[in-house]
Amino acid sequence: MNVKSLRKQRIKYTIRKKVSGSAQSPRLAVFRSNTDIYAQLIDDINGTTLAAASSKDKEIAAQKGTKTEKSKLVGQAIAKKAVALGLSSCVFDRGGFLYHGRVKAVAEGAREGGLTF
Repeated sequence: MNVKSLRKQRIKYTIRKKVSGSAQSPRLAVFRSNTDIYAQLIDDINGTTLAAASSKDKEIAAQKGTKTEKSKLVGQAIAKKAVALGLSSCVFDRGGFLYHGRVKAVAEGAREGGLTF
């Protein structure tokens, strides 16, 4: 592994030490690749994924727009699934990425959809 990926991994582990999700308040984990963005609601106590959304979902992939705009749609989609499960709060896990750009857009979309964190 190179220095950059080791640094990102160390940042990710530091965040995970502080952030943990439960069934009532799951962890909203975000992963950003070069082309897509993924979001999951995770219950760390039981080790299960409660809901997931990504920019590869059919209704989001069909939309025109920038990657940041699609990221906001991913946030709204995960919030809609969370509300359907009866969840209103979660803990945000940026996964070692800076809270900026597409990661921030997911968070804003989730807040607009009704999640609080």
